[in-house]
Amino acid sequence: MERRLLTPDELSEALAAIPAWSVDGGRLRRRFEFADFASALSFVVRAGEAADAMDHHPDITLGWGYAEFALTTHDRGGITHLDIELARRIDRL
Repeated sequence: MERRLLTPDELSEALAAIPAWSVDGGRLRRRFEFADFASALSFVVRAGEAADAMDHHPDITLGWGYAEFALTTHDRGGITHLDIELARRIDRL
């Protein structure tokens, strides 16, 4: 998977396939809501497994009834195809 930064056009096209995600400060962001903490934690564990499989790790904020994800390719300083693919995998959980 390519580790180069996406162009603005590529990013717009990719976002059409993951409409629940937004771009903020060079990161893809999404908040997931859950009925309780245990459900949110379970989801984060599964997302972590998906991230480990890709060797590409998100920043995660976990709280009662929610999990927030921020995806960026740190060594490139922005959003790459890796981030888009990880967002897709998280959406499929």
